Amino acid sequence: MSFQQKTVPATSSFVVIRLIIRFTKHLTAQQESDMDIDEKEIRRFQSTISKHSTYDFSEYSVNSLKRRLSKLLKDYGSDFNRLIMTIESDAVVMEQVVKRITVNTTELFRDPKIWRNIMLELLPRFSTYPSINVWHPGCSTGQEVYSMMIVLDQLGLLERSNIFASDLNTDVLEKARAGTYRLRFNREYVDNFNEVFQQGVNGRPEQEYKPFRSYFSIDETRDLIRMNKFLCEKPVYKKIDLVMDDNPFFMNFDIIICRNVIIYFNYALQNRVLSLFHRNMHENGCLVLGLHESIIGPCGNLFTKRDHFYVKRDNKT
Repeated sequence: MSFQQKTVPATSSFVVIRLIIRFTKHLTAQQESDMDIDEKEIRRFQSTISKHSTYDFSEYSVNSLKRRLSKLLKDYGSDFNRLIMTIESDAVVMEQVVKRITVNTTELFRDPKIWRNIMLELLPRFSTYPSINVWHPGCSTGQEVYSMMIVLDQLGLLERSNIFASDLNTDVLEKARAGTYRLRFNREYVDNFNEVFQQGVNGRPEQEYKPFRSYFSIDETRDLIRMNKFLCEKPVYKKIDLVMDDNPFFMNFDIIICRNVIIYFNYALQNRVLSLFHRNMHENGCLVLGLHESIIGPCGNLFTKRDHFYVKRDNKT
């Protein structure tokens, strides 16, 4: 999810954290109980952010905000009132809080069965297209962008594909561009890769798919996983506000992959974003959502579900 933002002075993460905790002490039992945020406090947080910035959390899921604010308070050793006081007085802290609130968890080939479905059922629909336009809104640190490019390459479709990705958070976009991840937190990447390609590509013998070393290298000494250069240079990244912005890429898409993003929006915002996707998809375009996400309400008539993805309907008639 993304929002417009004010320009704030550059500050190191160390200084930002000190700003947040400068009024705090070690957690007491009372402070622990203060982390149980109620809806009145959520509304206060939303109002404070709107008043002191151009961000808009008014249509963010209340339950999601509760969980993320509670975790943020615990991580920073603060209570709700102190956090509000700090973000009211310091734009740098406000910026850091917004980034923490909007970071989505991702990994390479998360839910391998879904990626096998994308490889074997979704992408063959586009195998004869002269070009394939793919958009990853809410791309976070980019692992799903790289997952998609790897599958496209295994099928011989990457060269004719145009890859676009967006997010609110400029920090995660920089990480996505770099394509470098900590090994100790992501050792399952190789296992996920092998599970997706364990039976070969399109029924071909297993030995015919390219090994993971064709796409990323592992540096045990430096604790790093690095995506290969040809993948890092392929996508076009942009900062986009799904709440307020239209499609900034000035083209329609054949595939939109937006997994585990709209789950954090309320019902009205979900349908606005799904309408945005529908308007910017080619005929027979496909949308991929997260395992626990679905299309209900007014947008239910815009797509037809096929396996784990949704196909754009022609509603001209």
